[in-house]
Amino acid sequence: MHARKVDLERQFEVGKAQFDQAQEKIQARTGRNLILATLIGLAFGGALLLSLLVIKELFMLFAVLIAAFASYELAQALRKGGYHVPRVATVVVAVAAVPLSYYGGAGGQLLAVLGGILVVTIWRLAEQLGPTLRRGSPHALARDLAAGAFVQGYVTFLATFAVVLTAAEGGQFWTLAFIIVAVAADTGAYASGLMFGKHKMAPIISPKKTWEGFAGGGVASVVAGVLLSTLMLGNTWWFGLIFGAAIFLTATLGDLVESLIKRDIGIKDMSSWLPGHGGFLDRLDSILPSAAVAFVAFRIFG
Repeated sequence: MHARKVDLERQFEVGKAQFDQAQEKIQARTGRNLILATLIGLAFGGALLLSLLVIKELFMLFAVLIAAFASYELAQALRKGGYHVPRVATVVVAVAAVPLSYYGGAGGQLLAVLGGILVVTIWRLAEQLGPTLRRGSPHALARDLAAGAFVQGYVTFLATFAVVLTAAEGGQFWTLAFIIVAVAADTGAYASGLMFGKHKMAPIISPKKTWEGFAGGGVASVVAGVLLSTLMLGNTWWFGLIFGAAIFLTATLGDLVESLIKRDIGIKDMSSWLPGHGGFLDRLDSILPSAAVAFVAFRIFG
């Protein structure tokens, strides 16, 4: 029995060493802790399913969390790049936009975004004029005001398309569908690029993206679009082709845009709040522009 115990312990140590070695190779190749990233992704996916399929009003809580962290991350990142964006005002108006969009529809969404830009602008002007607060040149002030408006347009405006869509009758299924397609695009591109990637797609903007990954993401998106259109949305297969392709293109574009922003600022990730993922905005880059496309598709075909 003692010999058996020693043998089991030795096998366990060998297995653990092999696992750690494989994990190190994966992390060196992918640049992330894949297991931890997967667990976090599953947790967020479970919370999303709960909010959309059980009580869709709970999606507002999910959206508030996302809007708060994503808007703060972008404001903080822009400050590192020399743009003084008021963080408190940015987060407050982004959070307030969620219930306004859910209960006010597209009109409430537009009012929330325009009002948010106004609040952030007034806040920054007050800092400029205050005797003990931040002062800056007129040129720097103009850049700060433009950056504050950009955060509201990029995060708040695009994110609230998903909120308005979910609030509509049956819209929660369209929200779930476009998120699944966007995730399929990201996963397909990631897996295909990891296995077959050789030809760089946009080396200056995103060095790890390849045309092989692009092709894999496109195939995964179209397949997911057709399945979701016919099995969940009650639509046609050809609409699924269009839907999957459109979400794939906006997801890819959103990923490249966020990479360009980070490269311009000089950072790798928006934050380190989500181990294995980076920040909230690093996971939302493909979903934000896709929400607008899904909303338009719902208004036409829903």
